[in-house]
Amino acid sequence: MTGYINDETIEKVRDAANIVDIISDYIPLKKSGGNYVGLCPFHNEKTPSFTVSDTKQFFHCFGCGEGGDALAFIMKKENLTFPEAVKFLADKLGITVEEETPRNEKLYQDRDRGYDINREAARFFFSNLTKEKIPLSYLYQRKINNKVIKQFGLGYSLNKWNSLHKYLQDKGYKNEEIEKLGLIGKKTNSDEYYDKFRNRIMFPIIDTKGRVIGFGGRVLDNSMPKYLNSQETFIFNKGNHLYGLNLVNKLSDRKRIILVEGYMDVISLFSKGINYAVASLGTALTERQAKLLKRYGENVYICYDSDQAGINATNKAIQILLKEGIEPKVVTLGKFKDPDDFLKENTIEKFENRLNEALNYIDFRIHVNKQKYNINEAEGKIKFTIEIAKIIKELKSPIEKDVYINKIAAEMNISKEAIQKEVFGNNIKGVENKNFKEKLTISPVRTILPSASLIAEIDLIKLMIFDKEYFDILIREVSLDEYENLECREILKIMIELYQKAEDLDEDLLYKRVKELPGIDTGLLSLIFERPINFLPENIDQMIKDLITTLKINKLETKRNNIKKEIEELERKSVRNSNEDERFLKLCIELTNLNKELNLMRYEEGR
Repeated sequence: MTGYINDETIEKVRDAANIVDIISDYIPLKKSGGNYVGLCPFHNEKTPSFTVSDTKQFFHCFGCGEGGDALAFIMKKENLTFPEAVKFLADKLGITVEEETPRNEKLYQDRDRGYDINREAARFFFSNLTKEKIPLSYLYQRKINNKVIKQFGLGYSLNKWNSLHKYLQDKGYKNEEIEKLGLIGKKTNSDEYYDKFRNRIMFPIIDTKGRVIGFGGRVLDNSMPKYLNSQETFIFNKGNHLYGLNLVNKLSDRKRIILVEGYMDVISLFSKGINYAVASLGTALTERQAKLLKRYGENVYICYDSDQAGINATNKAIQILLKEGIEPKVVTLGKFKDPDDFLKENTIEKFENRLNEALNYIDFRIHVNKQKYNINEAEGKIKFTIEIAKIIKELKSPIEKDVYINKIAAEMNISKEAIQKEVFGNNIKGVENKNFKEKLTISPVRTILPSASLIAEIDLIKLMIFDKEYFDILIREVSLDEYENLECREILKIMIELYQKAEDLDEDLLYKRVKELPGIDTGLLSLIFERPINFLPENIDQMIKDLITTLKINKLETKRNNIKKEIEELERKSVRNSNEDERFLKLCIELTNLNKELNLMRYEEGR
């Protein structure tokens, strides 16, 4: 196959081609942690050094150094050119790739010419800025220095009707070509053209390949519209790009990425050393943009405007990100409208503190309602608690529900039972099955607030005490060493022994045996035996699934923290040997895989 293949088709093939499945057709792969390993198909080896990352969708051989994505693998293995490899995978995946016609070839020539025109426009705007004192002084007053101006390619559109039009005409570009890119417009009932951007600071929008695909323009005064953005064109789709992503691609370590609303927010953060901020381009966050955030940031933060429109946009963005398996955190800035305003009066250290104190998406919704109601008055406290009960009711995990019920009860000084009734209605302790009524202990939980993982361990133990059928299921699903709490492990050991002797468990004997063990926390032991299990019989399967998921998430988080510590130790070394470099890379890949696995599990848990 010769000629061009459009970018949309290439991306479609890349998205559809799971690298693990593709490579598995050629060599056996074995799961190893978060990755897959096998014998390299490109050189002879006896010990597997060929690693495939399902998360990052790339392969790397630590023996011969070959690496890349699924297309790179097919090119190397099948000895194909890039277009041939795209066609090969497309056929395999059932994706249609039509042979390029002369018209399609011309389309690509037109696209390349469009990029050239935009690049020339950006150069013109940049040149204007260097000669005009007023817009340059405006940027200096905003603490934007020459280095940042160059890195973002900032410019200025002259306060004239057709200066850009004449400049591009002199470069040999036709009116129709320039108009098609949204740079000029045609006057009504006239053959004359005018510049669409006039007397504005210009922000070139650059994709990750370094091509200028559009522009944003900001006024220097309070006239409206404050911002004017390029219309969508044949080379610019707003929903497919993020402002500033080209620099994140070059400079960021991708541990964090912050989503902000405006160009100046990105630039203000960048000028202070935070080189991992991006902005959507005048539209609500799209699924494509969410995929980009996931690809370029291990942890995603939202820092939109603090007004009601910003809050609404934040809530919408959260829902889009959750669908992509991302659990974002939300940065709140108090009285300041946006990051740009915040940094006018505060240091970057204070912003980083806000970043470190960012709220998860549930706590953010609670935070918003605290601002909405006066919780110092009885009426406001009631309205606030009723609203939060609705949020808690939406949560799928019983563990999360329990944690937030406890939290709100403590903060509002309202009984847990009252909030439970608001969340669950009259079913909170209503159990229809007679055996449930006879065997469940309905006692108040102590005021301590254990972790979600510990609550999950306690509830699993309670289920296994309650019924041997649950014991038989759970003892297969969750191994003894997956219980982190000492008391839970010791109880389970004795339960295994007692259940081997009888079908029914003697709870008094179990309590006595456990209490006699040295080093047991009797307070926590009492909590384990006193804790009620509030569920309806028909919900038991989902409850067990949620509890097991919580334990697995906790185990993965523990593993992730250990990996982070090891990475930090390696990062602190000014000089590393080759083994340490290899270990560092493997740890980074493993950490990425763990984060993806955790995000996926949390998303599935919240569905």
